[in-house]
Amino acid sequence: MTKRSVSPQLTPAPRTIGLLAGLALGVALLAGCSSEGASTDCGLDACTVTFDRGVEARASIFGVEARLVGAQGDQVTVEVAGERLSLTTGQQATEVGGLEVTVDSVTDQQVVLRVARNPNG
Repeated sequence: MTKRSVSPQLTPAPRTIGLLAGLALGVALLAGCSSEGASTDCGLDACTVTFDRGVEARASIFGVEARLVGAQGDQVTVEVAGERLSLTTGQQATEVGGLEVTVDSVTDQQVVLRVARNPNG
């Protein structure tokens, strides 16, 4: 008689569920933001958007489009969720479309915004 050792294996169901959950999380994070003429660094509840100046710069964050309209000094004009905002570096966050928008910095080459989900809305 031959003795066989049996090794414990995961059944296909838990392995499949884990794989699908991981894929869904990855797709959700990637769907959070995209851009043209800008770069984005997104987490679950906030994105830092770096717009290049002098080009048509736009980004889609959490399903809402943000577009750099112009900048002069530390004053920035952006369009977020279809609303035009005039923001200043260091100003308190402005709420629009369920998001809070602030200007982190303005240089000759770039404008950096922080866009976060509004925790109250």
